[in-house]
Amino acid sequence: MSNILLRQFRRLPLLDRWLIGEIMGPLLFAIAAFTVFGLAGGVLFELVRRIVESGLSPWVALQMVALKLPSFLVIALPMATLLATLLAYSRLSANSELTALRSVGVSTTRLIIPAMALALTLTVLTFVLNDWIVPQSNRTAEVTLQRALGRSLATEKGKDIIYSRFGRMMTREGTDLGRGLQQLFYSRRFDKGEMVDVTVLDFSRSGFRQMLVADRAIWNEPEAKWEFLDGQILTLNTNGSTTRVDFDRYLYPLSSGPLKVAKLPSDANNMTIGQVYEAQRLYIEAGNTKEARRMAVRIQEKFTFPMSCLIFALIGSSLGARPGAKKGWGWGFGISILLIFATYLLSFSFSSLGVKGILPPIAAAWLPVLISLSAGGLLLKQASR
Repeated sequence: MSNILLRQFRRLPLLDRWLIGEIMGPLLFAIAAFTVFGLAGGVLFELVRRIVESGLSPWVALQMVALKLPSFLVIALPMATLLATLLAYSRLSANSELTALRSVGVSTTRLIIPAMALALTLTVLTFVLNDWIVPQSNRTAEVTLQRALGRSLATEKGKDIIYSRFGRMMTREGTDLGRGLQQLFYSRRFDKGEMVDVTVLDFSRSGFRQMLVADRAIWNEPEAKWEFLDGQILTLNTNGSTTRVDFDRYLYPLSSGPLKVAKLPSDANNMTIGQVYEAQRLYIEAGNTKEARRMAVRIQEKFTFPMSCLIFALIGSSLGARPGAKKGWGWGFGISILLIFATYLLSFSFSSLGVKGILPPIAAAWLPVLISLSAGGLLLKQASR
């Protein structure tokens, strides 16, 4: 495979090979630097604390670092692309090498094509890592840590499981009150197929409110209902009276939605695209439009986040290729941090608008990409003058 890639690389025009070679050095250094900084701040300090306080094995700590590496590499690749292209092109511009190429008819657009081609490769790599590798490696890391600390090894587990079911609200007389919250399911913990410490609030019937509390709940597949164990039902009537019924076993009509939600990762960033689609379907089924919108936005962001490599390559190379551009690691790093902060702030703002329903999910995810690419295009136009 390496020989094939090498042969393909040698077939490229000399100009492209030279520019890619100029970018690769800063790129590899920047990837390593951003990844190490991320690991140090996000994992290493916590692992050191675990080693000291919980007796975690250093070997397990090294395994955790290796398993967490892909998640930080995904973040580092776009940032490293920006820093590398900015440094490489600004150095070539400051040394008048780009000026010499322009003098023989090579346009600025032609000069940044190698950077964009390299960024496209990094975009594909980021997508593969983010959707295929990171979710699995993060789950493996969690299981490895729990095993090392002597805790439950069950992969089907979670905390604070919340499932809302919305539907048509009707009065006793049959008047339609519109859509509203019918049932709210909460479990403090999901472990080995059981919901533990469960509370269900039932607003589905007009005239009274009902609360079901149980020590455990199990999904009864033959009955297609939830089987609550060792609990009580509290009913509050409109006249202010309250009734209480204790039970050892009680079958409650609610879908298996809470079970499916419990099996999903709590963080959408740790889900594959397929899992995010499944989560969206569950929330639509439950009538939880806000969470369904949030999942719809996350689906689009699974595709737009890798595009950061292309955006940063365009911006970095255009800024660096300007005549008279400064050079130096300090200047490049400072500009990179400002641009990264501005770009991610823009994406976060539009993402929030999408989750709130102000913008459609596609617009919320893709508008920041279009705005950033447009800004990069303007910078390229200025650099071409």
